[in-house]
Amino acid sequence: MRLEDVSKDYTLGRTTVPALRGVTLGVAPGEFVAVAGPSGSGKSTLLNLVGCLDHPSSGRVLIGGEDVARLSDDALSDLRARTIGFIFQTFNLIPVLSALENVEFPLLFRGGDHRGHERARRALAEVGLADFGRHRPDELSGGQRQRVAVARALVTDPVIVLADEPTANLDSATGEAIIDLMLEINRRDGTTFIFSTHDPKVMAHAHRVVHLVDGRIRADVP
Repeated sequence: MRLEDVSKDYTLGRTTVPALRGVTLGVAPGEFVAVAGPSGSGKSTLLNLVGCLDHPSSGRVLIGGEDVARLSDDALSDLRARTIGFIFQTFNLIPVLSALENVEFPLLFRGGDHRGHERARRALAEVGLADFGRHRPDELSGGQRQRVAVARALVTDPVIVLADEPTANLDSATGEAIIDLMLEINRRDGTTFIFSTHDPKVMAHAHRVVHLVDGRIRADVP
């Protein structure tokens, strides 16, 4: 994955708000990278661009060497479904679905999979929730819901997993367990993880920390 001189502006009425300003960043396969910075620094914007959920105002976003701006909407959807997994800080689970159904849901965007149930069960077992497949989100703790979100991100065997503040809504012990789980998957499967955080304890687990300040990468931040 590579960003080349990427800027992103948002228009609010007559005001233009710069979220990213000339960011260049490369992430190699198998890296475990933290994007750190205070609220409003551009962390979520960066992840949204890497995840092809948004388009840069200028510059290029390359996934696997391919400029995503040149892809059709269908090709972008296929890229997201097959290459990228998402973990959101608010979990984003569908409340009326069971944990198993939530994990299986991304497979529906790949045209269905007759092995979907089995793949979802394996993904839940991998995150330690083999016995919780029938539980709905409101029957699970915050840590369990985040583990369901991790399983959902992994069920499509993505090359890259993007995690936006994955520990923000968890207590410190549970957050540590989620990061340990992500590290284990990274080591075992070589999955690339890019996650945003402002927690120094979480940053300590990263192979590399990229510091964003006011939409720019700051190499001088310790």
